[in-house]
Amino acid sequence: MIEYLKYFVLLYGGLFAITNPIGAVPVFLGVTHDLSRNERWEIATKTALSVIITLVVFALIGEWIFRFFGFSVDAFAIAGGILLFKMAMDMLSGKLSTVKISREETEEFSDEVVTLEEVAIIPLAIPLISGPGAITTVILYMTKSTGFADKLTVLASILAIGATVWLVLHSSNRIQDALGRVGIKVMTRMMGLILTAMAIQMMINGIRGAFGL
Repeated sequence: MIEYLKYFVLLYGGLFAITNPIGAVPVFLGVTHDLSRNERWEIATKTALSVIITLVVFALIGEWIFRFFGFSVDAFAIAGGILLFKMAMDMLSGKLSTVKISREETEEFSDEVVTLEEVAIIPLAIPLISGPGAITTVILYMTKSTGFADKLTVLASILAIGATVWLVLHSSNRIQDALGRVGIKVMTRMMGLILTAMAIQMMINGIRGAFGL
């Protein structure tokens, strides 16, 4: 039981650094600035559900993706590590990764009139929170999980991340008031440092597996 708890904490911590829901607070407030509190809460709920559905689906079909395209888990780990490293470098600069969402996309959704469902799914859930890095990570963890309990632990960590996303977005005004833009950038840099270590370790594991080291 302790072993699975440690595995859960490892998975949750990694996904939290990658999804970086606190760093998404300014974007969330920006695209919902003219909405009521109830509408913001509705968007927060739909965004969290979209994140869970996206990550669970890719976690479950990841093995078939490998079989269809014919590449190995180790090759995917190396590619995923490079992607995460790029994200980490952006986060260490105190900004949202351009791998996730560009400034033009944020401004586009701030200026256009869109439905609550559209805002919740794009750009908030995809690609801002459950972007390529998070998708890559859950696929790798699920594929490397050999036992049923390990796979359940991966799914449980995804559910926990979804709950965290809901809680953070639901409290976005209070978080921004408490941390301010500077505090959010500091948190983003901290997550970037953790993500850098994850990216390098992922590449090392991939290289070891590919070359039998």
